[in-house]
Amino acid sequence: MIVHIVMFKFNKQDKEANIAKTKVMLEALVEKIEPLKSMEVGIDINGSERAMDLSLYSTFDTMEDLKTYATHPSHLEVVAFIKEVTIESKVVDHRL
Repeated sequence: MIVHIVMFKFNKQDKEANIAKTKVMLEALVEKIEPLKSMEVGIDINGSERAMDLSLYSTFDTMEDLKTYATHPSHLEVVAFIKEVTIESKVVDHRL
């Protein structure tokens, strides 16, 4: 199994609204992209300077499935929005 983790830091402008919208958009991908096995989207409750604002934890059977997800039009639509409202992101992919 492949685990795909992404964390985002959002712009200050409309921050809470954009975080909430991103969460809804990401969670909707589970129904739209078949190779996506599971997804958890969390909003930070820490609030520390080191904290990111939102995290995504998703799983796939194979790296090929992750690549299919990454290039799927529904995912690319979400990515376009996220790029408009964030200032930073970090990613890690690993095998379980």
